[in-house]
Amino acid sequence: MVATVETASMPRVDMDRFDDQGYIILEDVFDPERDLDPVVQEYSAVLDRVTAQWVAAGKIRSTYADLPFAERFAHVLNDAGPEGYRPFDIILGGRFTAETPMDELMHLGPAIFNLITHPRLVGAVEQVVGPEVLSNPIQHVRIKPPESLLTGEFHKRNTMVSATEWHQDQGVATTDVDNTEMLTVWFPVLDATIENGCLCVIPESHKKGLALHCPSKPGETWDLRIPEAIRGPDTLPVPMKRGSVIFLHRRTMHASLRNLSSAVRWSFDLRYQPVGQPTGRDWLPSFVVRSRKDPSAELHDWHDWARLWHETRDYLLANPSAPKPRRWTGTEVECA
Repeated sequence: MVATVETASMPRVDMDRFDDQGYIILEDVFDPERDLDPVVQEYSAVLDRVTAQWVAAGKIRSTYADLPFAERFAHVLNDAGPEGYRPFDIILGGRFTAETPMDELMHLGPAIFNLITHPRLVGAVEQVVGPEVLSNPIQHVRIKPPESLLTGEFHKRNTMVSATEWHQDQGVATTDVDNTEMLTVWFPVLDATIENGCLCVIPESHKKGLALHCPSKPGETWDLRIPEAIRGPDTLPVPMKRGSVIFLHRRTMHASLRNLSSAVRWSFDLRYQPVGQPTGRDWLPSFVVRSRKDPSAELHDWHDWARLWHETRDYLLANPSAPKPRRWTGTEVECA
């Protein structure tokens, strides 16, 4: 990866450390009150809207409006089931019909767009991927209520609200991304602690190449993990304060812990890369967040970003055989 000249106001990325360890934590990239509190407010409004709609449709029993956010979110998910998470995520996936409203498929809002395009974040990303920066469409928000509040198998089957298995981000994208200099950016909306399920990494694991990913359960190919026999026992939890971010090489092995606290663990994982390289989800919309060569190519209006996803929804409805992102079959000998 390449480094570029940065301004004094931008967080400095120690490229030697990043190249050696496969990850690096940057402090104070976001201002918690100015940048992250609007995200909390935006999602609270989404939860109000979704619960009102679902109560009216008989999908959930109550809006649970009298409960704190963590408890309320858990009760809503318990009632609605795993599909109930879709209006809160920031990527389009799964099955849907022309009658399914867009706001039940994913969340698109200005506070999220402002994070993806935040100048301090993009300035740091530019130091890693170069001056032409693309927002990769593989992106998620993970709002994880306390595990004790989730019923049945929910917390074991949905990585948006449960512990995430060991994996490499290159390993869960299509093979055309293998030579893309894709950078993962992970950050908490609220403090991420060992108790509430912070991220874990294996330093220097990116130097070992792409590892085999096996199904967590026999016969399943959607929930993948790197077996311990491959990854080894040496793992490192990385608690983080809100406002900080962690950069991960695309082959750095990482996972998250279970949320055993009484509060929500809330994080975003975004991806960036040089313009012109495959994204690993070529049927989903990417956009330019930084171009030193052609600043007019940058996307600055969240409405334009939302329109890209609406157009993608229409495309997927017209082309239901879009490729699947999994490269692993689950039948590999080493997975037996």
